[in-house]
Amino acid sequence: MKSYQKLTAAQPAACQVEEDGAAPVPSGHGKLAPWWVGSGLLVAAVLLSTITVWVLRQVSGGWLGATPPPKCLLVPESHRFDCYPERRVVVTQELCESRGCCFIQSPAPAEGKQGVPWCFYPPDFPSYALESLNQTALGMVGLLVRREKAYYPRDIEKLRLDVEFETDTRLHIKITDAANPRYEVPLDVPRVRKRAENPIYSLNISWDPFGVLLQRRATGTVLLNTTVAPLIFADQFLQISTSLPSKFLYGLGEHRGSLLHSLDWNTLTLWARDVSPTESFNLYGAHPFYLLMEEGGNAHGVFLLNSNAMEVALQPAPGLTWRTIGGVLDFYIFLGPDPNMVIQQYQQVIGFPAMPPIWALGFHLCRWGYRSSNETWQTVRAMRNYQIPQDGQWNDIDYMDGYRDFTLDSQKFASLPSLVEDLHKHGQRYVMILDPGISSTSPHGSYWPFDEGLRRGLFLNTTQGQPLIGQVRSSGGTSQPSLTQSQRVWGVHVPCTPPPPGPTGLSLLAAVLGDSLSAKTVCASAKQKVSVHYNLHNLYGLMEAKATASALMKIRGKRPFVISRSTFPSQGRYSGHWLGDNRSQWKDMWYSIPGLLSFSLFGIPLVGADICGFSGSTSEELCTRWMQLGAFYPFARNHNTQNEKAQDPTAFSPAARTAMKDVLLTRYSLLPFLYTLFHRAHLQGDTVARPLFFEFPWDVATWELDRQFLWGRSLLVTPVLEPGVGSVTGYIPQGTWYDFYTGSSVNSSGEMLKMSAPLEHLNLHIREGSILPTQKPGTTTEVTRGNPLRLIVALSSHATAWGDLFWDDGESLDTFEKGNYSYVVFNVTQNIFTSTVLHASTEATKVTVGTLSIFGVQKPPSKVLLNGQEKPFSYLDNQVLTVSDLGMSLSQGFSLQWL
Repeated sequence: MKSYQKLTAAQPAACQVEEDGAAPVPSGHGKLAPWWVGSGLLVAAVLLSTITVWVLRQVSGGWLGATPPPKCLLVPESHRFDCYPERRVVVTQELCESRGCCFIQSPAPAEGKQGVPWCFYPPDFPSYALESLNQTALGMVGLLVRREKAYYPRDIEKLRLDVEFETDTRLHIKITDAANPRYEVPLDVPRVRKRAENPIYSLNISWDPFGVLLQRRATGTVLLNTTVAPLIFADQFLQISTSLPSKFLYGLGEHRGSLLHSLDWNTLTLWARDVSPTESFNLYGAHPFYLLMEEGGNAHGVFLLNSNAMEVALQPAPGLTWRTIGGVLDFYIFLGPDPNMVIQQYQQVIGFPAMPPIWALGFHLCRWGYRSSNETWQTVRAMRNYQIPQDGQWNDIDYMDGYRDFTLDSQKFASLPSLVEDLHKHGQRYVMILDPGISSTSPHGSYWPFDEGLRRGLFLNTTQGQPLIGQVRSSGGTSQPSLTQSQRVWGVHVPCTPPPPGPTGLSLLAAVLGDSLSAKTVCASAKQKVSVHYNLHNLYGLMEAKATASALMKIRGKRPFVISRSTFPSQGRYSGHWLGDNRSQWKDMWYSIPGLLSFSLFGIPLVGADICGFSGSTSEELCTRWMQLGAFYPFARNHNTQNEKAQDPTAFSPAARTAMKDVLLTRYSLLPFLYTLFHRAHLQGDTVARPLFFEFPWDVATWELDRQFLWGRSLLVTPVLEPGVGSVTGYIPQGTWYDFYTGSSVNSSGEMLKMSAPLEHLNLHIREGSILPTQKPGTTTEVTRGNPLRLIVALSSHATAWGDLFWDDGESLDTFEKGNYSYVVFNVTQNIFTSTVLHASTEATKVTVGTLSIFGVQKPPSKVLLNGQEKPFSYLDNQVLTVSDLGMSLSQGFSLQWL
C-alpha cells in the first residue's frame, strides 16, 4: 500500500554560493529534485532548501518484494550510518538504492526522535582509497583518490591528507582538495617545528577504503576508527564518521540540554542563531569540539576547525558523524589523559582566555526597560541603601536615540553622564549594550557611523557590491559591519533579521532553526573581505568581540570587559559569554548549569546566565534560589526584559532581599579565590567552573552530574533547583568535605546525601586538602580588596593542604607577562602552615592576612606559634582552629604552627 504526501513550505528566492567564494548566481525552484537543484544546490540533511516537492511515502512494513541482501542484514541497527540524511524527504527503497545503499525499515521512533535510519551504508560502499603516503618532518602526507563518483554533485576526486604528530598528546589530521584551494578558517593556530618524540597514541591508516584508526598506547583503547562509513568530500557536502569508545560525550555547542549528550540517534546542528535558549535548537554559538570519557577514567577531545554550517549525528553504536557544507576537514585530537588536560591542550590550539578585570567578577545588574537614566540611578541608589554588593550597572538599548548605535536619547537619558560619574566615585562601573547593525535610514551627514562606514567600505555587501541593508529590532534599515575587515565596531549583541524579500537568501541547511541559513541573519551570499557569509557566519560574534576588545584596550589602556552572545572557538581570548535570553522558569535555572559547564569546556570561563530569567515574571522563591546559584556563575548578572516587574534584589521582601545580599557577600568574600582561578585559566587553560568528573574521573557516578559543579578543584556548589523544598540531595564524592560556613566535616564514600537547604541557605563544601584565600567582603570589589584576608585551610586525612593566590592591581594589561603581580603559595604539613611568596609586587604590600581558619584539627592545640611567637587562638568542638589578628603583610612569607 502506497500513499503520497505533499511537503509545502515558503518558497523564497535563493542564492547559490560557490565554495571558492565566487559570485553567487541565482537559483530558482524548479522540477522535482530530491537531493539537488539546478547547478548543484544541495538539498540534504545539512543541505535542504525549503521547496515544494512531492515524495513517496512508504507505509508498509518490511522489504518490498525481496529480502535485504545479506551484507545489509549483517549491520546491527546501532551501527547503521545514515546514507540519506536529508530532512523532509520520506526515504523510499528506490531513493535509497539509487545511492547504492541498504534499505531496511525500522519501527517509527517516538515523536521528536529520529530513530534508526532506514537507508544506511553497506560495508562495501565505495569510498576514497589511499594512493600514496610519504613521511614528512612532522608526520605524513598522502593522496586520496575516489574511483567512483559519490551521489552528491561536484564531489572531489583527489584529496590531500596531512598528518602531523604535533605533540606527545596532540595529533593533527587535515583533509582537503589536492588540486584547488578551499576556504579555511582564518584562526591563528600553533605551528610546530618538531615531530612529537614519545606520543601517547598510535595511528594506523587503512589504505582501501581509506580510514584512520587512533589508539591510546597505554590501554589500547580505539579512540577513532573512520572506516565505519565512507568518506564523502563534495564541494558543498563533507562527511566523515567514526566509532567512539564510550557513550560519555560532552561539548558540541551551543545547545540547551543536559551536559552529557544522548547518543540515541541525536543530531546536533552548529549554526549561530538568535533565539531564546530552547531544547533541540541550534543556539548562538558554534563549537565543533567534543570531550569523551573512556572506560577507566581517561579522556580525549576532538576539534574540527571548520566554520561552515554543520551537524553532528550521534548514534548508539557508539558512533559519530560530522557533516558540513564547506571548508575542509581539519581535525585536532587531544589525548589528555585526564579531562582537565584535554581542555588545556584544546586551548593550546585555540588560545587561552583573557584575564578579566577584577570588577568584572563582581555582581552586575541590568534590564531592558529602564526608561531613563534617572530610573537606572534609582536602582543603583536602592542597592547602596541596602548595602547590597554591586560592581556593574548596565543599560540595554533604551539609552539610544532611535535604537541607533553610538547615540544617546538626550531627553530620557540626559543625566547619564552624571550617573556614570557617580558610579565611578563609588568604585563601580557602567556597561552599555550595543548591536552591530548600523542604521542606514538617517539623512546623509546626520549619522556619522553610517556615513563614515560607507565612505571607508566597511559594511557587508550584496552580490552586486552594494551595502547590504537588513534590519535590527525596530531601528529600520541597517548595515552590518564586515568584521573581518574593520576594527571600528564596539558592539556586544549580535541579533539580526533577514533582508527584505527578494533574491537575497541562501537556504541550504534544513536542520537549522528556521529551515534556512538566512533565517534571522543576512543572506549567506553577502560578501566580506575574507570570503562570503556562507563561510563566515559562525565567526561573526568572534570577530566582533575581537574588534571590541582591541578598541577598548586602545581607548582605555586597561583590560577590556566584553560579553558576547554569539561565540566560536578562541572567543575566550576576547570576551565572556552569557547564555542568552532565557526565561523565568525553574527548568531554565537548571539548564544554566550544563550551559556554563559546557562553555568551560569551550575555553570561555567568564560565563553566566541571566539570573532570575530574562523573559517572563519571576517569583520571589525562584529569584532567591537563582540569586544563590547565580552568585556562583563566573559572570554574575541579573538581567530581565521590558514590561516585566523588577527583579533586582531591592524589589523583594526583606527576607528574600537579605538572602540575596548574604549570598552576594559570600561571593565577594571568595573573590581572591575566584580571581586566582581566572589567572590559572589565563595562564594554562584551567577551568574555573568545572564538572565533578573533572576532579573525579575514576568515579563513574560523577560522569552524568550536572546539577552541581565545582569552583576549581576545591569548592562544591549544590544549589536548590526545585520549588517548595527545604532540602537538596547532592552527590558528595569520596573523601572528607567541610561545610564552608561552619567547618564541620562530612565523610563520604562517594554517595548522594540529603542536605538541609532553607530558603536563605546555599550548600557549599570545601574539599579536603585545599586552602582557600578569602577576604572580608565589601559592597564593591574595590572596597573588598582593601580588607584583610582570611585563609581557610581544609585539612586532608593526612593533615596536609595546599592553595595559592594570585594578586595584582586588578585592571592593568599583561600584569603576569610584565611581572607586575604577586604569587603566594600556601602549604600545611605536620601541623605547620607556611605562606611562601614566589613572586612579589608593590600591590601585595597593601594587603594583610588577618585570619587563619583551619578545618579538621583532630585535637585541641596547647599553643599556637606565629613565626615562633605564641599567639591567641580559638578551638571549637567541630575541630575548627581559628587564629585572628595576624596582621601579616601578604608580601611577606610566614609560618604558623600548632602544638
